[in-house]
Amino acid sequence: MKKILICVLLSLGGCATASNTYLPDGQQGLSIDCSGEAMSWGKCYEKADASCAGTGYTIVGTDGSSAVKESEKTMGVDVGNFTSRTIVVMCK
Repeated sequence: MKKILICVLLSLGGCATASNTYLPDGQQGLSIDCSGEAMSWGKCYEKADASCAGTGYTIVGTDGSSAVKESEKTMGVDVGNFTSRTIVVMCK
């Protein structure tokens, strides 16, 4: 039960997560997930900068759900849609 509560609190608080990945050419990169309503693309870039220890990074790819149109919102709010955002970077 504690694990579930911790996961829920973390998802509400919004923490971008980074995990090691390998690029098609065999080099190591980072896959950074900043999905959810409490997050933004800016959080992805902040996590990339922090994960690369200030040496800089190159964005290899991005993936995310498209923005919801105003006509699809309920009373001006995006309700029930999960926004996914992921970037893959390579530290310099």
